[in-house]
Amino acid sequence: MADLVQDLLALSHALGGERLRMAILGEGNTSVRMDEATFAVKASGCSLGTLGPADVTVCRFDRLLPLLDDPSAGDAEIDAALFASRVDDKAKKPSIEALFHAYLLTLPGVRCVGHVHAIAANGILCSPRAAEFASRRACPDEIVLCGVESVLVPYAEPGIALCRSIREEVVAHVRRTGREPRIILLRNHGVIAVGSSPKAVLGSLLMTEKAAEIFIGAAALGGPDFLTPAQCERIAGRPDEHYRQKLLGL
Repeated sequence: MADLVQDLLALSHALGGERLRMAILGEGNTSVRMDEATFAVKASGCSLGTLGPADVTVCRFDRLLPLLDDPSAGDAEIDAALFASRVDDKAKKPSIEALFHAYLLTLPGVRCVGHVHAIAANGILCSPRAAEFASRRACPDEIVLCGVESVLVPYAEPGIALCRSIREEVVAHVRRTGREPRIILLRNHGVIAVGSSPKAVLGSLLMTEKAAEIFIGAAALGGPDFLTPAQCERIAGRPDEHYRQKLLGL
C-alpha cells in the first residue's frame, strides 16, 4: 500500500508542477484505490505540486457512497461523512471532491483518478464549443489515450451535486456508447481522467490538454477539421492501437 501512495504522490507532483500548469494552489485532486474497502485521496486545501504523505487521507467507500442516494444529505451531513470516512481519525479532512473519487473508483477497471483545472481545456469548457470538443476527435492519438468520446458534465457546485451529475452523465455515456469513459469534462470547471494506474491517468490528461491546444489553434484557422465517426471507430478498433494502449497502461 505504501507503493500505491508513492505512485499517487508522483502523479500529484507531475500534475501540480509548474511545467504542466494544470493546477495551482489547492486546485485539483487525485486518488487511488487501496483495496475493495478503501481509497486514498488528496486532503482538502493541499497543493498537488507539494503533496506529502501526510496530505493524503485514506477513506472508506461505505461512508461516502450512500450519500449519493440520500436526498436528505445536506452540507452538514456531507461534512460529517467526510470526517467519518477517514480510516485514521487523526488524518486530514479529505477533499470535498472525495465524493466523486469514491464513485469513479468503483467503475470497471478504474484504480486511479486525477482531476485538474488545465488552462487550454478550461478555455474550451468555458466556451460554447465544449460539447463539440467532448464528442469529436481531431487526431488519432487522442482516440488512443482519451477514447472516441469524452463525457461532458453540466456545471454543478462541487460536492454532492457535482458527484450526482457526474454519475448521471457517466451512466448515460455507457448506455449510449457501450464504452467506459476515460475522460470526463466538467463545464466551467476542469477535467477528470480515470484509469487503471497513475501512468494511464497522466497520459490521458496530457493528451486532453494537447488536444485542447490543437482545438483552439485550429478554431483560429477556421476549424477544427475533425476525423469522421468511421475513422474514429477504425482507430479505436485497430489491434496495433490496442497493443499501444496496453504498453501505456490504459
